Amino acid sequence: MIGWPSHFDPWGEPFEAARREIAGLANAILSTAPANGMASTRVTLVLDGDEAERVARAAVPDAFIINTACGDTWIRDTGPILARNGRQLVANTFRFNGWGEKYIYPGDADLSGRLASQLEASVISHEFVLEGGSVDWDGAGHLLTTDECLINPNRNKGWTRDTAEMALENAFGVENIIWIAQGLLNDHTDGHIDNLARFVGPGKVVCQAPNGSDDPHAERLLAIEETLRSYRNRNGEALEVITLPSPGRVLDEDGDVMPASHMNFVITNQAIVIPAYNDHVADAAGVMSGLFPDRAVLTRPARSILTGGGAFHCISQQIPSAVGG
Repeated sequence: MIGWPSHFDPWGEPFEAARREIAGLANAILSTAPANGMASTRVTLVLDGDEAERVARAAVPDAFIINTACGDTWIRDTGPILARNGRQLVANTFRFNGWGEKYIYPGDADLSGRLASQLEASVISHEFVLEGGSVDWDGAGHLLTTDECLINPNRNKGWTRDTAEMALENAFGVENIIWIAQGLLNDHTDGHIDNLARFVGPGKVVCQAPNGSDDPHAERLLAIEETLRSYRNRNGEALEVITLPSPGRVLDEDGDVMPASHMNFVITNQAIVIPAYNDHVADAAGVMSGLFPDRAVLTRPARSILTGGGAFHCISQQIPSAVGG
């Protein structure tokens, strides 16, 4: 699923440019040839209203459409986290409060349950605030998150690491939780992990190295790498840590630092799609090609999307296929 910008107000002037960039992501996914014995990847655009549907159908003609009330585009956070129990699709739903009550739009708070219904998924409801971009896991008992977001009092007041870990262990079936202290500068989400570090295999995590002497995130990126390299799980095992270069210094039209990150990539059956902000993305793609030799590694522009607060991973949510389906 990919969220499609449906309303001008959350975006302002970058609205049409963001639509073009999101269409570029969707069409890149759809045009990548099946490979590695896996089924081709389908794309479903989630949008709100007749105008949005008309434009989306013209821009991404091969996509499925879910037209339902939603305020903004970031379905990684407003949508359900999906899994499979045999052939049954399961939707894990969480409370959503507009990223700490900063950005409240009609339709977002209950979008997760409505999408679960549209997808004919059974629902497991979790009664705490969580955005999908604030967690990343490897399927082998490890989960990444950040203090800045998950135990921020604007999400679940009174939470500590201990209470958060209990909730995460119950929701995701994990045993080992790795805590990163801070996210990137000027991150609207209060430090979502999907801009900082991502699992690319069991116990195998990729993060960013500073790029250039003027990289505004350098101190935080080095601290993230140190945290990951020094971590040991309950069995005393270390993580395998790989670094790739960050986009470096990326500024908005007002000259302010943007939370640009190559970590906000999307993984599909056939491809890895990395957001591009400048020419440094080529070096990041080279590292990713070594990590995913069975997939095409693609880069697509994402600067206009980033003005809204995120990139490709933030606007998408994977739907796992049934075995043999």
